[in-house]
Amino acid sequence: MAFLLMRPWFAVLVLMGAISIVQPSLAVGQQGELTRKVKTKVPPVYPEVAHRMGIGGTVKLAVVVAPDGSVKSSKVLGGHPMLASAAQDAIKKWKFASAREESTGVVEFTFKPDN
Repeated sequence: MAFLLMRPWFAVLVLMGAISIVQPSLAVGQQGELTRKVKTKVPPVYPEVAHRMGIGGTVKLAVVVAPDGSVKSSKVLGGHPMLASAAQDAIKKWKFASAREESTGVVEFTFKPDN
C-alpha cells in the first residue's frame, strides 16, 4: 500500500479504472468446497516428467457442475502448471449427482512425487 502513496500517478490510474487492485472475481462466484455428491471420480494421471523431477503439490480448481452432473467448466486457481493440466483432464471425467441448478466450488488434487 505504501507503493500507492509514493506513486500518485498509479493511484490516478486505479481511480480511473485503468488498473484494478481488487482480486478479479471468478465467474463461478464464491469459492468453497464443492458439496455436491461425486458419483464417479477419475484420478489424475501424474505426468511422468513431473514425477521424475520430483514435482508435487496441490492443484486447486474452481469447478462449475451442470444440473445433469457433468463438469461444465474448470479454472486453475493454483498449483504447478505441469500438474494443473493433469488435474483439469481428470475433473472433466468426473460425474456428480444431478441437481436442479448449477453448483460451484473448489476441488483439490494432491500430487506426491514419492509414491
